[in-house]
Amino acid sequence: MSRLPLALLDDMPEDWFPPVSEALHHPNGLLAVGGDLSARRLMAAYTRGIFPWFEEGQPLLWWSPDPRAVLFPDRLRVTRSLRKRMRNGGFTVTLDRDFAAVINGCAAPRQGSFGTWITPDMVKAYGELHDRGIAHSVEVWRNRGLVGGLYGVALGRIFFGESMFSNCSDASKIALVALARQLDDWGYQLVDCQIRSQHLATLGARCIPRQEFIARLQRGLLETSRPGHWNFDADFNPLSVRDGQER
Repeated sequence: MSRLPLALLDDMPEDWFPPVSEALHHPNGLLAVGGDLSARRLMAAYTRGIFPWFEEGQPLLWWSPDPRAVLFPDRLRVTRSLRKRMRNGGFTVTLDRDFAAVINGCAAPRQGSFGTWITPDMVKAYGELHDRGIAHSVEVWRNRGLVGGLYGVALGRIFFGESMFSNCSDASKIALVALARQLDDWGYQLVDCQIRSQHLATLGARCIPRQEFIARLQRGLLETSRPGHWNFDADFNPLSVRDGQER
């Protein structure tokens, strides 16, 4: 059975997207092309379980894969070795201390790669969301230098992870562990990891059907998001791990 061509967003309202059920199976989740990265369009996308992902020189592509990789903050897994590294590695972790440095760290070419999907337009768009208190960063520091981190978008009680980077062993994992624990304390329901990776699976990320993801997303969006720029709670130690979370 043939499928209709991909939806073109260029002449559509900023808050319009086709139903995610129309996404392609191959490549998995490709749903629409075009449009822009305005704050209104990005927020409309995330609330529907859609995210942008494209490389410089490509048209803007929008995705909603099935299944969807997620991490439930209350089911976080931390290995014994990672726990030891968090405790003894000389790291400190902050929230929203330097969003620009984190997103640029994520945009830097990786070893064995010559490009990045985090284009200058993406950096600008998510910087604007950060200024509005919608996009957030986690910074991992060592010897006063930034060695890793992640950034994403928070709407309702859902955190949509976008990208992470690490300039030393386990720094990005430490960022995610610290964030997930704080989100759990704040009552956030899940971290959207988008696409499965072994890196995330070691922390407990798993795949669920897109239909289940959308249902959980809709429930999470009914809750009020934590407003403004974030800080860890005063009584919260981002480098500690609760009993029962070690594997």
